[in-house]
Amino acid sequence: MGLFDSLKNPFAANNAPAQSGGNKSVNVVFNSLPETLDQYKALPQAAMSTPFDTAAMTVLAFCFYPQNKDMALAMLDFLKGPKPLSQYEKQFIQDRFRDADYVPRSYFNGASPENDYMPSQPYTITVSENPYSYQQENYAKLFVRSGGADSPRELLMRKAKDGKWYLWDQFILAGIRQPESSNPWA
Repeated sequence: MGLFDSLKNPFAANNAPAQSGGNKSVNVVFNSLPETLDQYKALPQAAMSTPFDTAAMTVLAFCFYPQNKDMALAMLDFLKGPKPLSQYEKQFIQDRFRDADYVPRSYFNGASPENDYMPSQPYTITVSENPYSYQQENYAKLFVRSGGADSPRELLMRKAKDGKWYLWDQFILAGIRQPESSNPWA
C-alpha cells in the first residue's frame, strides 16, 4: 500500500512547534494529503509565509513523483516561484527516483526502514534550523531528518519581494537505507 492510497480531504493542516537540541524546530502537520495540484496549492502551507512551510511542501511534492511525475514537477515549479525547475534539475530528480521512490516518504515522522517508510498519521514533517540557518540575508537553510539516514538533509529557501519563501535548492534526494522488505538478506 503506497503513501497516497488512503487520501482524504487535504485542507485540514496545522503547524506545531517542537524541540530539537536547542534549535528551533517546527512540526508541519498535514491531517490528510492532496490529490490534485489545485488541492496542493490550497493547503495552508502553500502560502509559503515561512521557510518551514516551504520545506515541508517540498517533501510533500516529491512524494507524488513516483505516481505522477508531471504533477510533482508542477508542484515543485509552484514552490520555486520566479525561478522554475531547469532541465538539469528535472533530469537530476528523474535520476534520483530510478531505484529509491521511498526516499521522500522517509522524512515523515514515524517512517523507517522497518515499516517500509510508511509514516504515522497525521502526516508530520519536522523542519529544523540551526545557528547558521540565516547567515545570508533573505535565505534560510533548514533541515529535515530522514528515518533512513544518520544526518539531517538540507533545503535552502529564498525570500522574494512578495514576502514568500520559495524553494531555492534542496539536498533531500540522496540515498538512504533500503526498506526492510527489499533487503534480500533479512
